[in-house]
Amino acid sequence: MILELADIRIQPGQQAAFDEAIQRGLATVISKSRGYRGHKINKGMESPERYILMIFWETLEDHTVHFRQSPAFAEWRAIVGPFFAQPPHVEHFTLLSKS
Repeated sequence: MILELADIRIQPGQQAAFDEAIQRGLATVISKSRGYRGHKINKGMESPERYILMIFWETLEDHTVHFRQSPAFAEWRAIVGPFFAQPPHVEHFTLLSKS
């Protein structure tokens, strides 16, 4: 399983609207994508415009090829993209250890 970690910064004052949009996008687009295995969203306390989105994919290609190169990616970005203050920083991880 692969973890996609997206560090998202949104425009100030848009937290409530973004909270709704990201949850809607995850429920209607991401969760229906090939290889999707779950997600977590964390909101910043000291930096209220910062969100950490973690999406679990079966394989790296499920995210980078099957999702990112599909029409679903444009649909996802149409929902959440208008809130971005800058493009999200996205990286992928594999599990080393778990408690």
